[in-house]
Order: sequence, then structure tokens, then C-alpha cells
Amino acid sequence: MAYKDADCRKTPKKKKKTTTNMASLSSDEWRAICDKFTNAQNLTDVESRNDPENDLFRSKYKARELLREIYCSLKSFEAGEGDEDGGAESSEQRAAEPPVDGQREDGFGEGFSGDSPAGLRAAKLGAVEYYLGVNHVDTEELSAGQEHLMNCMKQLGRCRVTSENVSLFIHVRNQLGILWAGRDETETAQGFLETAESIYQRYMKEDGSPPTDMTEYFTSEEKLPTHQERTKRFELAYTHTMYYLAQVYQNLGETERAATYCHTTLQRQLQLNQFSPMEWALNAATLSQYYITKGRYMEGRHCLSAATVISGLAGEAPSEAVAQESETESDRREQLRQKRAEIARCWIKYCLNVLQDSKKLLEDNIGELDTDRQEELKRARRQEEEDEEKGRKSALLFGSEDTFDSIASLEEKVCCLSPLDFTEARGVFLVGQNYVKQAKEYFQMDGYVTDHIEILQDHSALFRGLAFFEEDLERRCKMHKRRVDMLEPICNDLNAQYYLLIRRQLMFELAEIYNEMMDLKLTLANRQADTQSLDNHTIKKFNSLCSASAKYFQMFLDSLCSPEGKVPEHLEEEVLRPALVARFRVARLHSRLISPLLSAQLDNLNKSLENYKYVAEYCETHPEAAAAVETELELSKEMVGLLPLKINRLKAKMATNN
Repeated sequence: MAYKDADCRKTPKKKKKTTTNMASLSSDEWRAICDKFTNAQNLTDVESRNDPENDLFRSKYKARELLREIYCSLKSFEAGEGDEDGGAESSEQRAAEPPVDGQREDGFGEGFSGDSPAGLRAAKLGAVEYYLGVNHVDTEELSAGQEHLMNCMKQLGRCRVTSENVSLFIHVRNQLGILWAGRDETETAQGFLETAESIYQRYMKEDGSPPTDMTEYFTSEEKLPTHQERTKRFELAYTHTMYYLAQVYQNLGETERAATYCHTTLQRQLQLNQFSPMEWALNAATLSQYYITKGRYMEGRHCLSAATVISGLAGEAPSEAVAQESETESDRREQLRQKRAEIARCWIKYCLNVLQDSKKLLEDNIGELDTDRQEELKRARRQEEEDEEKGRKSALLFGSEDTFDSIASLEEKVCCLSPLDFTEARGVFLVGQNYVKQAKEYFQMDGYVTDHIEILQDHSALFRGLAFFEEDLERRCKMHKRRVDMLEPICNDLNAQYYLLIRRQLMFELAEIYNEMMDLKLTLANRQADTQSLDNHTIKKFNSLCSASAKYFQMFLDSLCSPEGKVPEHLEEEVLRPALVARFRVARLHSRLISPLLSAQLDNLNKSLENYKYVAEYCETHPEAAAAVETELELSKEMVGLLPLKINRLKAKMATNN
């Protein structure tokens, strides 16, 4: 329950203004209030850290009692001043009661002036209600906390926003925003926080002077903060507003707006020097992933470069030997290594997406490098570089005098424009590969199976992105072989029961890699001679790659069957396209195997027809599946019509030979 006014009226005491004026900081009564407030703050911010586990809120309960005593004293002073200041409220119009939900009123309308006796009284009572509200929220008494915070709002509802109370206007709305967001009442939280933002912006436009900090209401004159300290505390409160709004917009699905507020929050934290290096760095790295998905690589690179530099401010991770001697150092080592590995993974995603997006720009309709398009984009590169420089000048950049040069230096090591040839692509690849190494040092197979495999899959994808730009087909084939070497042992060693989904991903990728290698080998062979005169070594290599691809596609398909080996009658949406594509590829691969034996050729064609039929018949009985495999379905139907003719001709040839 919130602390009621009635509790403070048990012993009302009328005093002379000279001894009880709230503004009279020299009075003994007022000094006692200031001391109690200081003690309450110390209990909340310092002593509470040492509270035992079986009495977690001991210090905060003590602080609450002191705040209640302060509240009663203020009400007593108010009663004592009533006769002499009673006309104060009638001389200025009271503001209407504030709206309960959203709080979109900005407080710049009618009401007491913040520096009037009545305005100062309202601010001080409101401040105590605020601190009581925060205290109850901290001790997980949310309803009581809300009641106190709304009582603060009611006190402020009597006043106009001025330098004496603007900080309290913003703080209380921040707290109510957090409270309602925690209840998943996102739109209500949005209302409070957007009003806090509006109040800050209007105050800075119309006044802008360093406002009174809430602690000053109960601080003796010799301990008052400087103008610089006031400004910093006020700006920090607004930074919190921005931070909470970023989360609110994220929860509302307004991702672009959330990213903008997150970016501004991070920049303000650096300016105010109010941040934890590793937490800040991880937030900046996370923000980079939003920019990357939008193709905004300049902003993404800037966030990652800043994250790397700022994370360095946390110092080196303690050695393993030091960590073994101290639990604190062990925890610190774990935190630093983990968060830096996570930042490294964000860099990997950056490099991977740059390569993949460049491939989309440059590939022709069969997935090869379109040289005409490449030349066209190279000619347009100068304009693109100029646009990048303009964008950089208008962007909100991170950093201070100490870190800005380091961030800029790191940015120069990797491009943010689409690589247009092998040399440029290799530069991006090498940066990504370096971060793969860093990430794997922490996310090892022993303990982080899923993370380790995801990093390997990203490494494989980096090789694939680089291979697209490689003109030498032999070297391209070797890159794909590197992918096989890193994924195949993992796939074969993984426990199928516990890591079924990951194994499916690996099996499908390995099948595709072998398929690409097979096509490359055939292209190379065809450049040297026609298909009819392929040497035995080439045929053997081609068949080996073809069989390996078919094997992994079949392993993928078998993983979808029941324990008894029964093929599912209905394919779930998440495996529908992969399963039908795998069937189509198996059909194609069997038809491409080279064998001098007519019986082997017939066997391969029958297997091919069987899989083409499956695709066509499944889509016939499940019409909704057709949209997922339009191209494959069209070719499958065509082959279902053609292959029987080819099979019959082969049978006739075999009969003639016999």
C-alpha cells in the first residue's frame, strides 16, 4: 500500500514560519530532513549491496521508513504554513488532474510556477512520493510502487514545468514507463515515455538552463551540485528515456525507430561517459545486425568498429591461472571472453552478408559472375564512394577524442561497399575468417556444440561467397573442398537423437557442396575434351562427387522418415521445400551417373524416375506444395513424361545385345 496522508496527521503541529519554512535550510528541522534523505540514499545505493540473501531488501526497507518520516515532516510543515501561505494556491490556477493512462499531457500549461512556495512544496512532496515508488518497485511491490508514482504525478499536475521541477517530471514518467513495460502494457509505457521526451525537448528549446536535480530538494546549500553536475544528471535522465523508448518501439515492431533510438542512446552514453564498456559494446554490435539486414553496411561497420574499440576499454581477460585463484577473476574472464566472442560473431555476419549481397548484384540467371554487370558497377563505383563519404558526414558517429581515431582506423580495414572482384572479396573474406578464429576460441565444440557448428557453417558460407568471385575453376573447387573438410566430420560424429535439426542442415549443405564440385569438375573436363572421351580418372572423380551428393541428400530424406523407415505422408512446412528439392536433386544425380554397363544405367534411370514421380505426385495430392517448388515441379513433370521412353529404349538395346 502507498503511504497515506492520514498516517502523517496524528500529531499535527502548528509552527511559526521562521522555524518551519521548508525553504529555510538553516533550521534544525530541515537539516534533520536532509540528513534522513542522505541516509536513505546511502541505504538504497550502497548498503543494499551487502544485504544477506535471506534478507535481500533489509536496507531498502530501512530507507523506506526514513522516506516515510520525511513525508510526514513535510506534511506537518505544510500544515504549519497553511494560515500564512493558504492564499498561494488561490492566486494561481490549479492544473487539472493528469490523465491516468499514457500521460501525454506535457505539463507546460497552467498551474503553480515551479519556483513559487506552493510549487516547491509540490515538487518536494512529489519527489518523496517518487523515491517511495521506486523503493516499492525495487522490493517487488509493484502496485504500491505505481500508487506512489501516480501520487507524484498528481503533485506535479498542480505545477507548470520549470527548471525547478523538470527533472522530476521526466524521472517519474521514465519509472512509470518501465513499470508498464514490465507488465507488457507497451502502449501505456509508450505514452509516459513519449511525454517525457516531449517535456525534455520543449524545456531545452524554451529554457535550456541546468535544471534542479531532485536530490537538491533535500540537500544543504554547501553540498549542492555544480551546474555541470546538474546538466550531466539531467542529460542522463533523458538518455534513459531514449533507452526505454528504443525497447518499447522494438516490442511494438517499429524496428527502424527502435534502431534510431538505440543508436542515439549509445552515442549519448559515450558523451556522458556513463556506460559499462562490455555492455555498451555488445549493444552496439547487436545494433549492427539491424543495419546489416537493411543493407546499411556503413552504419553496421561503424557500430562493430566502435564495439571492438570500446570493448578494449574493459581491459584484458585474466589468464586461466589467475582465474583459478579467484572466483571474481574467473567470472570476469568468462564475461570478457564470451562477450568478445559474441562481438566477433557479429563481425562474421557482417562480412558474410557483404559477400552474399554482392553475389546477388553480380550473378546472372545461372548463378555465375555477370562480367558486363561487373564492369557497369565498377564504372559507378566513384559515385558510390562519394555517396558513402556524404553519408558518413551526416551519420551520428560514435566515439570521443580518445576513441574516434581508433574506430576510424578499424573501419578502414574492411570495406562497406559491395566487393566487385576477387581481390576486394578476398579482403572481406580474410576479415571474416579472422573473426571466425576468435569466435571459435571461446565457442568450442566441448561445451558449445550448437554455437561452434553455427560458426563453422558461417565459415563455410564465407568460402562459398569468395568462390563466386574465383575465375580459376580448380581453385574454386578447392575452396568447396575446404568446406567439406570442416563440415563432414562434424556431421558424421553428431548424435542424431540430440542434434537432428543441425545434422539435417549439415547433410543438405554437404549435398549441395558435392553437387557444386561435381558441376565444376564436369565443366573443367568439357573444356579439355567432349563428354564421350572423358578419361577413366575424370569419370571416377565425377561419379564419386555425384554419389556423395546423392548420399547426403538421401540421408537428409531418411532423417524425415519414421523410426520404422516409413516416408511421411505429409511434409511439415519447415521441411517441405528442402525435402522436395532433395528428391528432385537425387533424381537428377542418378540420371547423371556415368557407367559403361547398361544394367547400371537402367538402375540409375529407374531411381531417377522414382524420385521425379514423387515430386510430381506429392504436389498433385498436396496442391498447396506446388508454390514452394514451381521450377522443380515443372521439370519433374517433364522428366516423368520423357524418362519412360529413355528407359524403354535402353531395355530394347539390352534385349538386342542379349
